[in-house]
Amino acid sequence: MPHKAHLFSLSLGHAFSEACIKEKYNLKRLGKDLLAGISVGIIAIPLAMALAIASGVPPQYGLYTAIIGGFIISLTGGSRYSISGPTAAFVVLLYPIAQEFGLAGLLMATVMSGVILVIMSLLKLGRLIQYIPEPVTLGFTAGIGVVIATLQLKDFFGLTIAEMPEHYIDKLGALADAMPTMGSASTSVALATFAVMLLWPKLKTPIPAHLPAIIIGSFLALWFNQDGTVVETIGTRFSYTLADGSIGMGIPPLMPSFELPWLQDCANHQALGFSWSMVQALLPSAFAIAMLGAIESLLCAVVLDGMTGKRHSANSELLGQGIGNIIAPFFGGIPATAAIARSAANVKAGAQSPIAGMIHSIVLLLGLLLLANILAYLPMPAMAALLLVVAWNMSEAPKAVHLIKSAPKSDVIVFLTCFSLTVIFDMVIAITVGIVLAALLFMKEIAEMTRLYDISQNRRHIDRDIPQHWSVLKVNGPLFFAAADSIFSEITLLAKERQTIVIYMDGVSILDAGGLASLTKLLEHLKAKQSELVITDLQFQPIRTLARAKIQPIDGLLHFYPTLSDALEKHPH
Repeated sequence: MPHKAHLFSLSLGHAFSEACIKEKYNLKRLGKDLLAGISVGIIAIPLAMALAIASGVPPQYGLYTAIIGGFIISLTGGSRYSISGPTAAFVVLLYPIAQEFGLAGLLMATVMSGVILVIMSLLKLGRLIQYIPEPVTLGFTAGIGVVIATLQLKDFFGLTIAEMPEHYIDKLGALADAMPTMGSASTSVALATFAVMLLWPKLKTPIPAHLPAIIIGSFLALWFNQDGTVVETIGTRFSYTLADGSIGMGIPPLMPSFELPWLQDCANHQALGFSWSMVQALLPSAFAIAMLGAIESLLCAVVLDGMTGKRHSANSELLGQGIGNIIAPFFGGIPATAAIARSAANVKAGAQSPIAGMIHSIVLLLGLLLLANILAYLPMPAMAALLLVVAWNMSEAPKAVHLIKSAPKSDVIVFLTCFSLTVIFDMVIAITVGIVLAALLFMKEIAEMTRLYDISQNRRHIDRDIPQHWSVLKVNGPLFFAAADSIFSEITLLAKERQTIVIYMDGVSILDAGGLASLTKLLEHLKAKQSELVITDLQFQPIRTLARAKIQPIDGLLHFYPTLSDALEKHPH
């Protein structure tokens, strides 16, 4: 029975089984989940649509993502309060994929990213995400915020741009060239929406700012349009074709339907069809989506743990995210991951279990079916203003400024590098270079902490006279490849003047293959000079490294003693 219970828990998801099966779940808690799910669902409707548009696909695909992906991830994931769906972090990755491969390519990449997330979960890599340094995550999130904000300027000001260039610098040029086409009505709608977004929180009401902001922006756009001044809306920009051949404006009031991802077509892109060449072409993007999804979802889970005092299961969360991203694309869902803002709102609304996340998805489905005609009136400038605020929030600008002012120089370099590469090139390059650079700078700092001291005359360590041809040296810090060569080079120089070198290694916690190689070189030098090396006070890891390398005492060359006192007392002078 315990084994069956474990399998049942795994199949449903750690968070769901813990909150609803292991704990006493009752009608009172269900009522709280119901209210939280409805609240977050209402919040998510415009956000899901806006993020889909920003990602380069029609708005209904954002709703499909939150409906299918959000429900499955809540059911199977490892964080009980997370709300999953399209997020702003993905926009920078997804927009280029949608432009190059169309909807079919984006959905294929989503399925592949889901498979990668499942593999990461099975390999228990959930905790490895914590080794990504904060300057890297801050750098690429700030960069993403800048790119998203830049992409919204076209709709914010109602600019006429035939086609947005691929590269960021060219985008800025196109926006600057198009400024004479700025529409006063579109700008007014955007500014009104933006102003409400900024001022509404001061009223301290439980209603999130973007709902009244979108409503006010929509009424203003409707007034302009009735007056004869055109303000573009979801209904005027997007259309759909029903099975009977009829064309509708806005989003289709239909449930997500099953279709193979690679057979989907969108706008000017035709269905791709499944091929290994296409899989190879999309694999780098899929890997980037999976890594970003893992980072976002686990960071969100950590934030929610801090808010609630609960603990998430990292590997279960990766598994749930993977399953959700494998299934959702078969119903039109683009990449989904946990959204920090919506998840925090879920907690504040009183959520008790993952059922709140599932209810949020059902609310989105009802919104799609019942409100499609109304949603078609949402103005594009208002959606752009909404995403500008989202971009600012996700950029964590105050945190980034604090890091630049107070962090060590190496962290600032990593942050600025990740930020610049995210904006100018793309996030895949930024994360890769950022992690490598952070690792190199960290190793440099650790290597500089490893020091060599001559303690031959230090009475705190040596309580007796030692022969003149002896040198007693103390090493402090790890002897790994980045530090060992310089340390043993110093010892080699000292060995020219001494017959016996004693190395006191109680401060050496690590000896790696690089340190072992440097030690071997030192022994060769001492052998040629007919000098000897005495090593004392080894910690466990260096002992294990020496044992695996089969390094043993050698008469007249290499000797080991458990303590420095033993070496000074017992070793022949």
